[in-house]
Amino acid sequence: MLSAKKNIQNISKILLIIGFAYFFWLMLKITLEYIPLDTNVSFLMIKQTEVVERPEYLWFFYSHVYTSIFVLFAGFLAILRKDFAIKNFHKNAGKIYIFLILIFAAPSGIYMGIFANGGFLSKISFVILGCLWWFTTFKAYQLARQKKFKEHKQWMWRSFALTISAITLRMWKVIIVYLFHPNPMDVYQIIAWLGWVPNLILIEYLIRKKHI
Repeated sequence: MLSAKKNIQNISKILLIIGFAYFFWLMLKITLEYIPLDTNVSFLMIKQTEVVERPEYLWFFYSHVYTSIFVLFAGFLAILRKDFAIKNFHKNAGKIYIFLILIFAAPSGIYMGIFANGGFLSKISFVILGCLWWFTTFKAYQLARQKKFKEHKQWMWRSFALTISAITLRMWKVIIVYLFHPNPMDVYQIIAWLGWVPNLILIEYLIRKKHI
């Protein structure tokens, strides 16, 4: 019985790694589109007003794009901490994760959220997302410093649930466009909330049920 349960856990972990690797590769491909620096590719093509009128926008944009891919990777590695026999592996991966979010990824995300496509509903969603991302990560950092590791783990899970909104947002976009073919601006308003709210609800449920 225990052996069967362990096998199921191992299979689930392998599937999780494969799934993450696939979506991480997709995110990496998106990031690589902006190397070398070019303001006429992908997402920036529909943000030319900001690019032209707000010189600082590109600095925030590139800060967000270039650091978020490392945040995603470091966060996932920290979750798999038990599978690595490297001393201080979890601690070092966590430091990279926290530093990049607090200093670069979240602040730049908040700034970009102010100019998000889709009108007021999208803007407020992305700003809230950025603020919660920064707060949950900072809370996890504080708790680690206080050596309250159980609470630290829970807040890190909340933070990572918001981190993977970069993936879930795009998944929802594909599903909604395929099924309903809505107006592009309507899509932004919907996925702006679907990208992170269900993630946070799910992780809160798992924390309260003591599954993580």
